[in-house]
Amino acid sequence: MSTQIPKQTEESTETESEAAEPASKGEERRAEKRRRAAERREQRQEEEAEKAAADESTVELKVFRYDPQVEGKQEPRFDTFHVPFTKGMTVLDALMYARDTYDSSLTFRHSCRQAVCGSDAMFVNGGQKLACKTQISEMEEPVRVEPLPHAEVTKDLVVDMEHFYDQMEAVEPYFQTNEFPDGELEEQRQDRENREKIKMSTRCIWCGACMSSCNIAAGDNEYLGPAAINKAYRFAMDEREGEEIKQKRLEIIEQEHGVWRCQTQFSCTEVCPKDIPLTEHIQELKREAVKNNLKFW
Repeated sequence: MSTQIPKQTEESTETESEAAEPASKGEERRAEKRRRAAERREQRQEEEAEKAAADESTVELKVFRYDPQVEGKQEPRFDTFHVPFTKGMTVLDALMYARDTYDSSLTFRHSCRQAVCGSDAMFVNGGQKLACKTQISEMEEPVRVEPLPHAEVTKDLVVDMEHFYDQMEAVEPYFQTNEFPDGELEEQRQDRENREKIKMSTRCIWCGACMSSCNIAAGDNEYLGPAAINKAYRFAMDEREGEEIKQKRLEIIEQEHGVWRCQTQFSCTEVCPKDIPLTEHIQELKREAVKNNLKFW
């Protein structure tokens, strides 16, 4: 009997050890799951804290105000608005929040919100910009928003664009031709090289930013301006219009208040929201005008 007891104890110990081993591994797995769950909770809490902090952060807007029809608002001033900042917020978003939340009389133009209509060109932190395209995160505070310079202010951030449109219309900004294909149903073709030549000039959205930045236009009310001259370039360089129509366009832009008034300051090119090389187009039209007037005897 005495010799059998140790054997039984040894066998019992081995069985208990084997049972404890998987139990220990299971506990380790459960502990690892608890650790990962705790890490996820901490990460979520950090993200929520960051979001809450972002929601609480605000951006300071200083907005030009002027209303000639309301007594007490006829003297130009700046109003300050503190707008909750959100990721991706544009100057237009901030203005709309200020208008909808704080002052419904705040007036500005906007439409497509996709940098296509050109209606919300403004003077933001000292430069002509599209409000819908300008990120608040890229601006230094306070964000100072004013109407376009060198234009009559109608109310707040709205300026009178009639003169700008008159200058655009002066260059006849539409396709004209008196040269048609022989076939009745044959389309009027344009080769790839010519299309590439005028491609950038077709991107103009009539926002007026270039005209506002031009010192020559500010001092010469009759100057056609970079936008109108660019529009003339778009059609004068289009091979489908023909030489006779091109001659007519060159006569329009080479007048006293046309291309020769440009002093090549590049301010229009710098502020164009569509990256049109306006100054380059003006210089090319100058060369065309010179060639057009050359006479050989």
